[in-house]
Amino acid sequence: MSERPATQAERDAILGALRPIVNGIAATFGPLCEVVLHDYRTPEASVTAVAGSVTGRAVGGAMSEIGMRVLARGDDAADELHHRTRTGDGRLVKSSTIVLRDSSGAVFGALCVNVDVTAVDRAHTLLGALAGAAAATAEEPVTTFGNDVGAVVGALVDTRLHGQERSWAALDRERRLALFRSLDEHGVFAVRRAVEQVAGRLGISRASAYHYLSQARATAARPTPEGDRP
Repeated sequence: MSERPATQAERDAILGALRPIVNGIAATFGPLCEVVLHDYRTPEASVTAVAGSVTGRAVGGAMSEIGMRVLARGDDAADELHHRTRTGDGRLVKSSTIVLRDSSGAVFGALCVNVDVTAVDRAHTLLGALAGAAAATAEEPVTTFGNDVGAVVGALVDTRLHGQERSWAALDRERRLALFRSLDEHGVFAVRRAVEQVAGRLGISRASAYHYLSQARATAARPTPEGDRP
C-alpha cells in the first residue's frame, strides 16, 4: 500500500529530526554504545543512520531479527527495552528498541540502542564468585545482526530448523507448516525476496516455498493436535 505524500513527508521529517540524536546518544555513552535508526519502509535496507560500532551496522544495512519481530507486529508493536542478547561472536549486548509512529499511530521505524556489556558481565560474575554468590545459569539467545538481510533470514531459518532437531526432508507436513508459520510470525516474509532466500536455505523450489507459506497462513488459526506438535 502506497503512502499519502503528507504521511511520507511527516515520516521523513521525524527520521531527519532523529539523526542528530543518534550521534548524540552514541557520543554520550562512548565506544561500547551503538545507536541505529531504522526506516521500516525499506526493511531489507532499513538502516538510515548509525553511530558507534557494536554490531557492525552500516547505513543501508538490513534490520536484525529483533526488527523483523517488531515489523511483524505492525501497529501493535511495543517498545522492547533492556533486552539482553548475544552476538554471533559471543559478546553480550543490552538492546532497547523504541518504535517510531507517525501522527496516525502507524509504526514506520525504530530507534535502537545497543550497548556491549560483555566486560561488565564478566566483572559481575567475578565479583559474585568472590562474594560467594551463585552464578546465573540463564543463557541469552543469540541474535544475528548484519548488513545483509539474507544472512539474517538464513539465521532465522537455521534456528527454527535446528529447533525441530531434524532436516527439512525429515519433517512431516505439519512441522513444515509450523516452520513457515513461525518465520511468518517473525516478520521474515515482509522482506523483499525473502521467499526465495528461505527456499534456497531449505533446498526447495520457490514454488514449494510459496505453497507452504500459503498453507501456513491458511491454517494459522487451526489448533495443532497435541501429538503433532514439534
